Amino acid sequence: MPVISKLEKPQHLYRISEIIIQSDDWKKSLDEIMQIIRSILIFDNLAVYLLKEDHNLDVFYARAMGRGKRAEADSAWGEILANQVIEESNTILQKPEISPQTDRLDQPFLLGIPLRINRRSLGALILVRFGGPPFRLGNIKLAEFIAQQISLLIERQNLQMEYQIILDRNKQIQLQEDFISTISHELRNPLGFIKGYTTTLLRTDINWDIKTQHDFLEIIDRETDQLQGLIDNLLDSSRLQTGMMEMRFQNLPLDELIKNVIIHCQQHRPDLVTRLTYPDDLISINADKYRLSQVFENILTNAIKYAPGSDICITITQDETNTNVTIQDFGPGIPERYLPYIFDRFFRNPEQSPNIHGSGLGLFICEQIINAHHGSIVAKSEEGKGTTFIISIPAAFSLHQ
Repeated sequence: MPVISKLEKPQHLYRISEIIIQSDDWKKSLDEIMQIIRSILIFDNLAVYLLKEDHNLDVFYARAMGRGKRAEADSAWGEILANQVIEESNTILQKPEISPQTDRLDQPFLLGIPLRINRRSLGALILVRFGGPPFRLGNIKLAEFIAQQISLLIERQNLQMEYQIILDRNKQIQLQEDFISTISHELRNPLGFIKGYTTTLLRTDINWDIKTQHDFLEIIDRETDQLQGLIDNLLDSSRLQTGMMEMRFQNLPLDELIKNVIIHCQQHRPDLVTRLTYPDDLISINADKYRLSQVFENILTNAIKYAPGSDICITITQDETNTNVTIQDFGPGIPERYLPYIFDRFFRNPEQSPNIHGSGLGLFICEQIINAHHGSIVAKSEEGKGTTFIISIPAAFSLHQ
């Protein structure tokens, strides 16, 4: 009969296999497996070493039990043995010289088992017993079975990671393809207007009256601004990704900065209604005036675009640690399934009307700018009730901190 079949609790081995099959969290799975192992195999320390691409070892998992909790951190985790096990690709048992006068923690019995998948080395499993009892043949066979199961868990984790990388790459490729399509559309729109109205004004067979000329030039001016904004967003996005965007911090009265942003937005949308509230004792913050204005203008412009006709409430509060700005509209809101992605580069709500223009860069840029201020920006939304952006900037933030 095989040694494993003689175990008192063979059902534990089946449970280990079940954990491997069902695992979606390697650490939680290993914690559970470790408790099962401990109930059927005596050990004080257990360590799982993984072989990295540079052929060095990395501790993937380690636990100390019983006497192992009193051992020095680096005294008996078996790294030297792990290297030897991987080099020889074989199970190795190390026995100490037993002496009654020597502390048991200085007499470790070490068992090293290779972790392999299809002859491909993954690392090594090390089991330690301080002062005995020695590892018998049954212990070794059981430990080899456990090492095989841990190898399967590690391989499953590796495959999950590779699969996620492929998904992320495909998502990025799709985002880039969508971005190229969107940018092509966004560029053609203003360029088409500019070209069309300029060509019309230049016609020599028609004498346009002053009002018509003025109306055409206003359209050209507006579309040029839109084109300029798109180009600026592309450049800012690139600078932020490469860390090349320079910030110029200074002490700023936040209420005045937001008032100026509102005035600028109202120049383009005179019907915009905003309500700004803030405490009388508002303390200045340390920020980049231009970039922070860009954040608030982006959010207000989004509210105008996606919640047309809605009032916008802006509230500034301060506490001991943060200056907080809440910007709330009462428009249609953002579907909950899209909220986790709204700060992603190039993301646009796929259900949005194609008549609403945008590059999917505005909120990405906002988040990067706020991050550069050591702050945070989050969005909350409920369909049919509107969207709220909450921006927090550390009150004590300083360029030199």
